[in-house]
Amino acid sequence: MSIEVNPLERRYRQNFRSNIGGHLIGAILFLCAGVTVVTTIGIVAILLIEGLSFFTEVSAFEFFTGTKWTPLFTSKGFGVLPLVSGTLLIGIGAALVALPLGTLTAIYLSEYASPRVRSILKPSVEVLSGIPTVVYGYFALTFITPFIKDYIWPDAGPYMAISAIIVVGIMIVPIIASISDDALRAVPKELREAAYGVGANRLEVTTRVAFPAALSGIIASYILAISRAIGETMAVTVAAGARPNLTANPFEAVQTMTAYIVSVSLGDTPHGTIEFKTIFAVGLTLFFMTLVMNLISARITRRFREVYD
Repeated sequence: MSIEVNPLERRYRQNFRSNIGGHLIGAILFLCAGVTVVTTIGIVAILLIEGLSFFTEVSAFEFFTGTKWTPLFTSKGFGVLPLVSGTLLIGIGAALVALPLGTLTAIYLSEYASPRVRSILKPSVEVLSGIPTVVYGYFALTFITPFIKDYIWPDAGPYMAISAIIVVGIMIVPIIASISDDALRAVPKELREAAYGVGANRLEVTTRVAFPAALSGIIASYILAISRAIGETMAVTVAAGARPNLTANPFEAVQTMTAYIVSVSLGDTPHGTIEFKTIFAVGLTLFFMTLVMNLISARITRRFREVYD
């Protein structure tokens, strides 16, 4: 004999089961978010603890104003400016390569390319971001550097910043092109149609309507790409060399902060020594550089964000 369940009771049971599922999913998502937050706090805490330990032995004034970086040599120097200058040289140079190329690519994909061309070209551009960075480095070392020595700067050495600038610039083009393309395509179609309705041509619609409306997303892609260039390690290590050099000449070898961290992290430096602690001091400096850039990006994004109803 079957027992008939009250409809209200059946609905209560269904709601109870769905609430359990919803709470379980919410708990899992909260746990995942908590892991990322705890990981970030742990990284920052380690950088601060070890970095401040370094500054108890080396003055911050010497570290941030010195022009000699030789912590692994007998005659020690702890001036980080050569590493900072090399990092900025690579980052700014790569931005000069990637920003116009990535922006023009995004404009073509969103405003000019046919759906068929777009379906082929955009995945092809994004494939560049999937190539291992060490491959970029050896491409620069075996192709770009010899080309520059043979046809542009014969006196250049086997390592030079310009090679790293070119390959890192190529490497960050997909970031700018993809994010900027998405920002441009997010602009409402009605704005373009209104501009066409008053007699504007495609170039005017692109430069005076679509691009200004998507400016916040485009600038965010710029900051993200530059941060990626500043944090690049393997391609720069292979192509630019490992010589701390306070110079603005792109045809000389330089060493970036990330390349130095890699060279010291190979296991030859004893743990707890002042040489080992330089890793965290340099990492802390790099962390604050990228943090400032991300804060600037967030502020610019809020400043130029367009809201459409």
